Amino acid sequence: MTEHPKSSHEPANAKEPVVVVIDDDVSVRRALTNLFQSVGLKVEVFASASEMLHSKIPDVASCLVLDIRLPGLSGLDFQAELVKANIHIPIIFMTGHGDIPMTVRAMKGGAIDFLTKPFRDQDILDAVATAIERDRKRRESDKFGR
Repeated sequence: MTEHPKSSHEPANAKEPVVVVIDDDVSVRRALTNLFQSVGLKVEVFASASEMLHSKIPDVASCLVLDIRLPGLSGLDFQAELVKANIHIPIIFMTGHGDIPMTVRAMKGGAIDFLTKPFRDQDILDAVATAIERDRKRRESDKFGR
């Protein structure tokens, strides 16, 4: 079952940034939802990459907080699929089982950050702020560059 936190009486077309979290651990999804909402961010959560693929990617500045190890499509494989599909959403990877080759692959694939669980709240908040700002600038550039 997926938790989709409800926003507080805001229209569906509000242009507030969205943090998308994909992690198969419900306690991690819940903790990150609470953390991001505590600083006023909208959050969408999914238990797997395929679950997210069946939903609409937000058309606002956003970022993806993505676990490396997921059932089915791994986080790194999902990153590659997004690149192939020309979907540009900044990714922050998180894992409890990271190694150097994995980190290198994620960063070469364009990840914003790679955090090892458990991480400090401030570290993920800083990474999300950087990712959303980068996505906001890309969207403005795309809008005025065409």
